Amino acid sequence: MKKFLSVVCLLALWLTMPFVAEAKKEICFQMYSVRDLIGDADKYAKNKAEVLKKLADMGYTSIEAANYGDGKLYGVTPEQFKADIEAAGLKVLSSHTTRNLSDEELKSKDFSDALKWWDQCIDAHKRAGMTYMVIPWCSKPATLADLQTVCNFYNEVGKRVAAAGMKLGYHSHSHEFEKVEGKDVMLDYMIKHTDPRYVFFEMDVYWAVRGQVSPVEYMNNYPGRFTLLHIKDHTEIGQSGMVGFDAIFRNFDKAGAKGWVLELEHGSTNDILEGMELSAKYIKKAKFVKSNYNK
Repeated sequence: MKKFLSVVCLLALWLTMPFVAEAKKEICFQMYSVRDLIGDADKYAKNKAEVLKKLADMGYTSIEAANYGDGKLYGVTPEQFKADIEAAGLKVLSSHTTRNLSDEELKSKDFSDALKWWDQCIDAHKRAGMTYMVIPWCSKPATLADLQTVCNFYNEVGKRVAAAGMKLGYHSHSHEFEKVEGKDVMLDYMIKHTDPRYVFFEMDVYWAVRGQVSPVEYMNNYPGRFTLLHIKDHTEIGQSGMVGFDAIFRNFDKAGAKGWVLELEHGSTNDILEGMELSAKYIKKAKFVKSNYNK
């Protein structure tokens, strides 16, 4: 009888304990995903409030921008852009933007004009509240000497970004897994010849798979260099079976990743918002995805 009463008391105590809800997952999305809706200044001005609110309601929590020019993001001042994002219940995290070197600048190794552009760009992104600035593309150089010049340039830009309180990253596609001059793999060379204090890498896991390499292997081979990852699939996240998202997310801590960005290149239907919702649902249900990695 005493044992029965003890069990009853424990059950009563458990029932009266406050319910602790599982923490909401941080899900950043690349605004390039919804470029057909808010991808330029005109579309952004017309549709931003509705589209951003719908994405926030789906469970997205922050954004990575993809439209900077002449001191503005999506045609508005950095301050207004930040206010627009926050008005929808989202946060500003990062931005894809670049001014790479021309052939003449590669040859001369004179970065002065490019750095003037970057100084204005850095100032605008600081005012917009960015944590990260990410270079989204660089063509494969013809020579390792040119690739070294690119690395030197990124190191210098990264110093300026760091001085402004942000971090500079490089987003890879598939061509970075090709060899330059038949010698060194482009991405490996970039990782080894950029200063980790000033340059991190945002590996796009889908394009890594398309480049016939293992994202997890790269994460483990270069711990601490992949501060962000792009989580992408052939269509909606988790639908194609091409990318092993469970293994990727389970290796985040070992890789030193601090966050990730969901990008939808093209969905299985013509409704991009439907695709974004399907992708968000997959992430929210995935037990291998933590609520937050920036700890």
